[in-house]
Amino acid sequence: MSKVAFITGITGQDGSYLAEFLLSKGYRVHGMVRRSSSSNTGRIDHITDPRICLHYGDMTDGERISNLINTIRPDEVYNLAAQSHVGVSFDTPEYTGNVDGLGTARLLEAIYQCEMSELGVPVKFYQASTSELFGNGYSVQSENTPMAPRSPYACAKLYAYWMTRNYRDRGVFAVNGILFNHESPRRGEGFVTRKITKSIAQILAGRTDHMTLGNLDARRDWGYAPEYVELMWKMMQEDTPRDYVVGTGRSTSIYEFLSDALNYVGLDDKVITTSAENKRPTDVSNLCAQNWLVRNTFQWSPRIYADDLVKVMIDADMRAEGLEPIGEGDGLLTRAFQDKWWHGD
Repeated sequence: MSKVAFITGITGQDGSYLAEFLLSKGYRVHGMVRRSSSSNTGRIDHITDPRICLHYGDMTDGERISNLINTIRPDEVYNLAAQSHVGVSFDTPEYTGNVDGLGTARLLEAIYQCEMSELGVPVKFYQASTSELFGNGYSVQSENTPMAPRSPYACAKLYAYWMTRNYRDRGVFAVNGILFNHESPRRGEGFVTRKITKSIAQILAGRTDHMTLGNLDARRDWGYAPEYVELMWKMMQEDTPRDYVVGTGRSTSIYEFLSDALNYVGLDDKVITTSAENKRPTDVSNLCAQNWLVRNTFQWSPRIYADDLVKVMIDADMRAEGLEPIGEGDGLLTRAFQDKWWHGD
């Protein structure tokens, strides 16, 4: 029989790629979607496979989560739902804690109670943890690096991280994927990488003449999202659950990403303005993964790094603006993933 997966956050960047990947593996996929008066399923509307089923629900509603787990009886649960914007978390700390922190606890308890029932079967659980847990203090971060969150988002995710480990100690197959920044053409427009690439496409299309950014000095380890969701699945196929850091092992500043983007299309930095309003009250200066464990466990190495990611995202955003893409990004994906389940957007 086909395996059954349940994905919270299925309408997000990672959720949409994961749904596609699991369907390619023969899974039946169930996803939880928040009810909204306007459509919020744009990233998955193209999936017409009858093996996917969407359910209304919310991470703040424990009863609904429990009912879904008991009705679906999934083999694997991927918790990707979150208020995932670090900057927004400073404005909505209570909501962020409720969704990202307590929401994870609700889901884990539903799984635990399902396994304890007479009809219970083992359910594997994946928690989308984040490199924001580490804060400042270390030039590279591994599974053993002390954590010091510097935002309400990271604090909520730290609670979820430890709840995942707590339920693992109680017998649930529960893993933390501590993913560093990962981007794609499906990245939300409020995140700095997508803000840069989309703004450049709009400038080229004549729709605007500038973009406004915040802190350009922060450094992040940026990878390609579809590569990372495949690793989520691989973590869940192991016999023993554990936590994994996932990143490229290279750190790039926002300024460097921006410069690569401008150079790719032939623009100069006169189109850039900065604003204090776009800066966070506290920020993390440098994140860079020490990814030895995931490399050795899964014989994995990243194929797309930040300098290539720029080209992939700009090509997609140019196409979305009705422009002819430069094409180097499309070519990179074809060469790197011709044997894979994805071929770009």
